[in-house]
Amino acid sequence: MAYDYTMKHALCLIAVLATPAMAETPAAPPAGVQEGVGLMQQGAEMLLRGLMANMEPALKDMGEAVAEMEPKLRELMAIVDDITNYHPPELLENGDILIRRKTPAELKLETLPGNQIDL
Repeated sequence: MAYDYTMKHALCLIAVLATPAMAETPAAPPAGVQEGVGLMQQGAEMLLRGLMANMEPALKDMGEAVAEMEPKLRELMAIVDDITNYHPPELLENGDILIRRKTPAELKLETLPGNQIDL
């Protein structure tokens, strides 16, 4: 299998090296196209400036909210320990979300050889 992989790469390299380089340089675009590109760039810059001006207050509020939540998130992460010790969340019929912790037996099964998936 490794031989085929190497041969395919060698054939691709030969094909690339055998292809002649482009001798001609591309022609310059007409003046009208240059002007159009400049106008599009100006329009894009104006749009982005407007978006940033509108987003700035929301981003500031979000930064304050994250700073306020940080101590509680650190506390939660200390309690949770390792996220791999839990099953995926389940949504119950009443709308509650249930996250079950794996039992010691389930955790031991995961560490046995043969349970890994080779990618």
